[in-house]
Amino acid sequence: MFRSLLSIVLSLLFVAPPAWAIPTGDQPAGEVKALIPDASRNAQPLTVKDTLQWNDLLKTDVKGRLRAGLTDGSILSLGSNSELKVVQHDATAQQTLIEMNYGKLRSQVVKITNPSGKYEVKTPNAVIGVIGTDFYVAYDNNRTTVICYQGQLTVTLAASTTVTLTLNAGQMVEVSGKDVMGQPSTAPPAVVQTTIGDTNIPALGKKQAGVSTRTKIIVATAMIVTAGLTVALTQINSSSKPCGCK
Repeated sequence: MFRSLLSIVLSLLFVAPPAWAIPTGDQPAGEVKALIPDASRNAQPLTVKDTLQWNDLLKTDVKGRLRAGLTDGSILSLGSNSELKVVQHDATAQQTLIEMNYGKLRSQVVKITNPSGKYEVKTPNAVIGVIGTDFYVAYDNNRTTVICYQGQLTVTLAASTTVTLTLNAGQMVEVSGKDVMGQPSTAPPAVVQTTIGDTNIPALGKKQAGVSTRTKIIVATAMIVTAGLTVALTQINSSSKPCGCK
């Protein structure tokens, strides 16, 4: 009888992992830098300097906002009424995956130099791929809005990995439903200011809160170039039309 009980206990020890073992994927992803309550991680209240782990679910309510610093130096600024999961963040391999369920997010991403590295933000209907840039993603009512403040990024339909376009600094695009993607257009300065303000935590100061001078110049230049092309095309079309003279 004793030997039978002993064999059962030993078999359980070898088969079942120890209760104190660290679960797979329980790795640090970053740290909370600032927040405005109400903000939570895995349905628990957050405080500044709390460590973030892989697969943490971050959520803000109507008055809440959150800024987190990832271990590679990238910054996540989550607006109010938003929810995302830091599925993976490996700073050494430069592999990052963030799933955004709804809300507003600004990402300031350090440049990816590893050939196999990638930084992706997924919404229910789009995948945003980044090499290193400053950008904004919002998802609400089955619509994803993407604005590239600086750098360059790609936007792909979640339902079709072959439908991809590139956004340059100062451009924006919208994805509706699962299979409709608009064309890149110039992001109006007022929209840029509003979207950055939607994810800003004022207590951090003007440098992080506002739009940088470089971003303003990039957006303004993009608007001037677009306007110039429009005028030039209008003049060409006008000159090519018959004058109607006898």
